[in-house]
Amino acid sequence: MLFSSVETLITQDVLAKRIEELGKELTERYKNHADLVIICTLKGSVLFVADLIRHMDIPLEIDFISIASYHGGLTSTGDLRVLHGMSTDVKGRPVLIVEDIVDTGRTLTKLKEMLAEMHPSSVEVCALLDKPSRRVVSIESEYVGFTIEDLFVVGYGLDYQQLYRNLPFIGVLSE
Repeated sequence: MLFSSVETLITQDVLAKRIEELGKELTERYKNHADLVIICTLKGSVLFVADLIRHMDIPLEIDFISIASYHGGLTSTGDLRVLHGMSTDVKGRPVLIVEDIVDTGRTLTKLKEMLAEMHPSSVEVCALLDKPSRRVVSIESEYVGFTIEDLFVVGYGLDYQQLYRNLPFIGVLSE
């Protein structure tokens, strides 16, 4: 499928302002936790987590996990595969999952189930984007940057067939 353009949904300035606000909220939430572990979901959350932690004035450790659910298409397949696991011991520690987008909720549910087996003291989620209309499992994020309609979005780490991740804004592909 060819796309002729990307229409801006969320500008770079609006993204930056909201991410700064989230960073301040999270700093306040975790200011008394010297052992916070942030789990970044690859690849889509890399830009978000990099900008977010710059606004978190607290000690933290970061780790990465890759769980694939799209496999190159426009919608989640429901077939979840862990492509890269974590290396950090989270037992007894607060964990914040930083997610690019919560769509069906399957990926986030699987990740929370995996983390529960590691016995963290708590698990919360900070999602840049939330699409509640697509949810097929009951799961919510404690912190959400933006709630959006059922649109396939790209940019700021989000891709279509590995393209468009480098856009500094969130956009919608158009034919």
